[in-house]
Parts: sequence; structure tokens; C-alpha cells
Amino acid sequence: MLRTVLTCFTVLLFQAGSAAQVSDSVWPIHSPDRPHPQDVTPGSQPGAAPSDAIILFNGKTTNGWQTTIGGPALWTVHDGVLEVKPGSGDIETVQKFGDCQLHVEWAEPPSSKADDDDEGNSGVILMGLFEVQVLDSYHRQVPIYADGMGGAIYGQYPPLVNASLPPGAWQSYDILFRRPRFDSSGALLRAARITVLQNGILVQDAVRPTGSTSWFDRAPYIDLGDQLPLVLQDHFSSVQFRNIWVRPLPPEPEPLPPRFVVDLKPSEADLQSFIGEYAEGPVILKIAAAEHGLVAQLGQDYQGKYYGFSWPLHLIDKDSFLGILPDGGLPLHLGFVRDDKGAVTSAVVHQAGAFRSFARKP
Repeated sequence: MLRTVLTCFTVLLFQAGSAAQVSDSVWPIHSPDRPHPQDVTPGSQPGAAPSDAIILFNGKTTNGWQTTIGGPALWTVHDGVLEVKPGSGDIETVQKFGDCQLHVEWAEPPSSKADDDDEGNSGVILMGLFEVQVLDSYHRQVPIYADGMGGAIYGQYPPLVNASLPPGAWQSYDILFRRPRFDSSGALLRAARITVLQNGILVQDAVRPTGSTSWFDRAPYIDLGDQLPLVLQDHFSSVQFRNIWVRPLPPEPEPLPPRFVVDLKPSEADLQSFIGEYAEGPVILKIAAAEHGLVAQLGQDYQGKYYGFSWPLHLIDKDSFLGILPDGGLPLHLGFVRDDKGAVTSAVVHQAGAFRSFARKP
């Protein structure tokens, strides 16, 4: 007879530390010895680059930009603006960036009629992976899908509101971006986060992309490095850009580890009994040894390689574990099922009210 050991976790109390707590814990309150931040002079008017910004387009040349396949950028520069040359290809910064604050101003072609998906279509693509959509979304005659309109994180998050201006008007994106973090095996530890203000209005509030931008596909996270170029998209429309600048941001402090009322220490034999792969359709749960004990990876195979989120596991009751993402995302509750001989036969994952059962692979 099988016995399920997924128990009630409501008796468990834990606290995940925030970045502010990590920072504050180093210094006594009001310490006179605490270092002060550097001085930065704001721009002379809204949207103007502050003193510590890197100017990516100065209104004169495409220096600092190249095509995404290499070679000089072929877009047109005139009257202080950078204009897409339809069919010439996407362009990217020569310099690479990770965590950053980005300011971009853009204008749709004045002739735009907003009656097809390509009208005024372009994009600002962070690390070349996460696209903030540029599109004529002002009083469209034929509405586009919500996660493809201006201000959207393309294919994933519609904007909170439609803050678009008419074709020909200059618009702005102010973007705060935190890059994804991976462990040494390439498993995702912390999803990217994107905040976007369009024309001074919040349209994306620290959203976490589910993976890199893709068309009609849910692409996974892939570890391609800590810094990658910023990309502007050529989608066959003469969109214009100006006043592009970026401020690299220091990395966020690592959060404090969770503090548990109960944090049991499993035996080595118990740890070994859980290690292996479990499957439910195309989704694969991997349990592997880690420095502190065990880690759970939940993901899928994609183009011949496995990608997934990674949760450090904490034993809370015999065969029951709790996993918490470092960014404070939803915790994962994990329980194992044994047969009458004590062999682990399956795993049950409980997250956000949903249960999934994974059968152990031979």
C-alpha cells in the first residue's frame, strides 16, 4: 500500500530576507561611518541624460552600434534621429549590459494607419532576449493581441494601460531591468525583472518574464552570460529613435536565506533515496545533490538541452521539503511517495494551490 507523505505545511513559519535587509544588516542604524552614494547630476530637463549615463545615440552617428550579425549599422541618421531602414536588419550596441536603467525615445511613422500587425512595429530588446514592444497602438482600427501592443513585454505581459500617443508624436520608454541569475549548472535561480514607464506612465510593474521573447512559443531561460548587447528591432517599418542612454546598475545584494522554525537534517541514506528524475508528460523534475543537501530542478528539454528553475530544498518532515527561490518567488512544496518496501516511487509538487504528480523514471 502506497503512503503519501505530503503533509500540511501551515505549521511552518519562515521569513525570506529582502535586499534591503541584507544591506541594512551590515551597518548600525544611523551609523556615521556608513558610506554615502556617489553624486549624480540629473539631466537639465525630463528625459535628458544624467551625468553618469552612457550615451548610446547622440543624434549624429551610429557609432557604438552594429548589425546583430556583425558589420556596420545600416539605419539612417538624419535631423538628429535614428530611423529604421526597413529590411536592413536589427542593430545592437557594441557594448554589453546587464542590470541597467534605459531611456529610449521613439516615434511612429506619421503615415501609420494602425491597421495591421507590422504598422509601426519595432522593439527594444534587453540583452537581446526580452522585448519591450514598439507599435502604433493609438486608437487602432484593428486591435492587435494584448501582449503584442505598444508597452507590452512581447508575447507575455500586456501593458497595465494603453499610454500610446498618435503617430508622429515622440514617445518615451524608461526601463528598469534586472537580469536573470543562474547557478553553476545553468539552472535558473532568479528570473529577470522589467519595469517600464511609457510617457511617464507605469505600464509594466517589475514583471518576471517566463523566458526569452519568442513568437508563438514559450522559450525557456538560457544562460548566455551576465551581459549582452541592447537591440533595436527592424520589423520593416520606418520607426524613429532619439535620445538613447543607459545607466548600468550595481548588482542587487543577495537576499538572506530563509530562516526556519523547523529545518531537519536528513540522513545520507535518505538523501540518496530521493535523487533521480521524475516525469509528468514533457515536464521533468530532477532531484540532485547540492552542498547544503538537495536541490530540485523543474523544467523541460528544449532543443536537446534541459532548462528549468532551481529550488534549494529544506527538509521539514520526514519525506517532505520546502523550496524557495532566491528572488522571493512562490515557494514549492515537495513530498515523496514510497511503496511498502520504502522505495521512492513518485513525487508530488504543490505550488500556488496546484498539485502535480511526477512518476520516478527508471
